[in-house]
Amino acid sequence: MKSLLASWRLLRLLGHIAKGLWIVALRFPALSPDQQHARVQVWSLELLSHAGISLRILGQPPVAGPVMLVANHISWLDIPVMHAARHCRFVSKSDVQGWPLIGTLATAAGTLYIERSSRRDALRMVRSMQEALERHEVLAVFPEGTTGDGREMLPFHANLLQAAVAAQAPVQPVGLRFADKVTGATSFAPSYIGDETLVGSIWRTLCAPPIEAVVHYGPPELAGERDRRAWTQHLHDTVDQLRKA
Repeated sequence: MKSLLASWRLLRLLGHIAKGLWIVALRFPALSPDQQHARVQVWSLELLSHAGISLRILGQPPVAGPVMLVANHISWLDIPVMHAARHCRFVSKSDVQGWPLIGTLATAAGTLYIERSSRRDALRMVRSMQEALERHEVLAVFPEGTTGDGREMLPFHANLLQAAVAAQAPVQPVGLRFADKVTGATSFAPSYIGDETLVGSIWRTLCAPPIEAVVHYGPPELAGERDRRAWTQHLHDTVDQLRKA
């Protein structure tokens, strides 16, 4: 029975991805940026529903930019979960752009891509992010740089926060957590780390009991007198508290 339910969810998920590609190809060119953002948010909410995942929002999502969201990184689901809670432009590793289907959807959602191994590209990205914040956009980054196991957070990298410092824009910490909807215990089904395959992680998620994705927003803050590294450590500790609360 569990396999049949997971198979049904997978078919619905694939159909929803196909629908997203159709919207991007045929509808997006005629939509304003705000209309595109609204479409992405609705599509993301529907994707979670097809996967058997409900959404719970704690705290106050940003009403408008400029603001940079910083969150812990657990799963391939983190991006649609955050889009479902509040549309934002993600900064993602360049590999995602080449992923079949997913890359097309990520690009349509406004993702900015960075080659993490290149210092020159990191500097280019910081400038692009600064310009986006100065246009009053809402950006989102995963400062861990890769997915963790959901138990302990990895250290935050400070370089991308330079864009918020340069633009004098606030940063809002966000704690992400997946929980068993019945027991409230942390669910590790959506994890995607190490040698795990994306297909394996998706199938494990679809086979799991109902999952609740929790997005916990903390209050936005400015760097103030703190240097970038001190601010980064403070944000790391705040995100850690939010995801556990």
